[in-house]
Amino acid sequence: MNTNYTEESIREIVSAQRRFFRSGATLPVSWRIEQLKRLKAAVIAYADDFTAALTEDLGRSEVEGYLCDVGPNIVEINEMIRHLRRWAKPERHFSGLMCFPSLFTKVYKMPYGVALVISPFNFPIFLTIGVVAAAMAAGNTVVIKASSKSAACTAVLKQFFAEVFPPEYITLINGGHDVADMCLAQRFDKIFYTGSPAVGKHVLAAAAQHLTPVALELGGETGNWAVVRKDADLKDTARKIAWFKSVNAGQICININQIAVAEEIAEPFLEELKRAFVQQLGEHPETNDEYPKLITGAAYDKCAREAEEYRERIIFGGVGDKEARKYAPTIIYPVGIHEPVVRHELFCPLLPVVPFKDSEADELMEVIADREHPLAMYLFTKDLRWANRVMQTQQFGGGCINEVCIHMMVKGVPFNGTGHSGMGAYHGEWGFREFTHPQTVLRGSTIFNLPLREHPYSGETGRQKMRLLRLLEK
Repeated sequence: MNTNYTEESIREIVSAQRRFFRSGATLPVSWRIEQLKRLKAAVIAYADDFTAALTEDLGRSEVEGYLCDVGPNIVEINEMIRHLRRWAKPERHFSGLMCFPSLFTKVYKMPYGVALVISPFNFPIFLTIGVVAAAMAAGNTVVIKASSKSAACTAVLKQFFAEVFPPEYITLINGGHDVADMCLAQRFDKIFYTGSPAVGKHVLAAAAQHLTPVALELGGETGNWAVVRKDADLKDTARKIAWFKSVNAGQICININQIAVAEEIAEPFLEELKRAFVQQLGEHPETNDEYPKLITGAAYDKCAREAEEYRERIIFGGVGDKEARKYAPTIIYPVGIHEPVVRHELFCPLLPVVPFKDSEADELMEVIADREHPLAMYLFTKDLRWANRVMQTQQFGGGCINEVCIHMMVKGVPFNGTGHSGMGAYHGEWGFREFTHPQTVLRGSTIFNLPLREHPYSGETGRQKMRLLRLLEK
């Protein structure tokens, strides 16, 4: 791939997109819908290329690649095509008595302009095309900075966008951190970044130089918790957690980073969890062709190194194939709630398990609440009153009760984080809103204009105006 970009060449790309945006070509909703239809048709046509690239970069099977990266894009684009006219329709509001004689005010759904989308390596197809589709639906042009770590996917995406859209509308830039910094040095109208909190801070700081609005989808510095109460269905819980932790070898921003399990049922639960891993991946997951690999040798080494620090407490897994970059799902038990392994995002198949007394579940949630806000929260219990109370009082991006991850697949709901797990939201209409500036326009009147707001404000005239103002404000 050509990575010979300079600040000047990137500036010209942005300038060309700005000229195209200012031509008004992206504003008609019918035109946007046609572009989304072209995008959908191209995703379908490139499905095999995408799944093959995901296998090369991440060792994902065709089914997992389609399930997690390709298929969701089609679902997402379909929703945009069906509902975009309604989303984009200007809102009409009664101006109110305070604005008399103006009767009506409109809120127009205006695109920001030229957007920068910085996509990650872990779901390189879904988290690129899905975000770009939202920007397109809102009427923006898009510059994409795709991950250099998922090189095969980035190469296919570059070819994909170049074939489907002109560069003044959508263009993909490949390269490393230096190229990303050259992109961030430009003045964009909106930036959408998916990745780590550390880089998210860097993106936010760069955007501040131009006062550019930013959406950040981050993993959360202290990770996502699964809490298993003593009344949980242990077999069902274990089955779901084992599947989710195996997807993409744990390289998922909403994946379970650590489990807190009631000590009363810890042993039987862990036996169920080990059994579920074996049933789904076999005795040696690191040799299973369907089990994904870690993105780089450095990522593998980091995972293996941290596992070694807890070698004496590994009760399942703890082995890997360095050459294949596959490390087995690894259960570490018992782990104290204040130990280092549960105080940072792991982004790998390590799974530390923290025991707690079921009667102290609320105290556990207080400890979790004191840490940085996670992107996801998962509760397993039959006590739905407790679970609903927790879900409505904890701060996190989104989550599930007695389920994992599929909250992000529900149509019409936002996917987002808060605090260290991000800002902004997308998916469906929420993605359209994220890339849209609501623009309020009041239509005034040239007749029946009363002197209420004009001087004088003193004397009897002022007192009459005050009486009228208080009346209007009731």
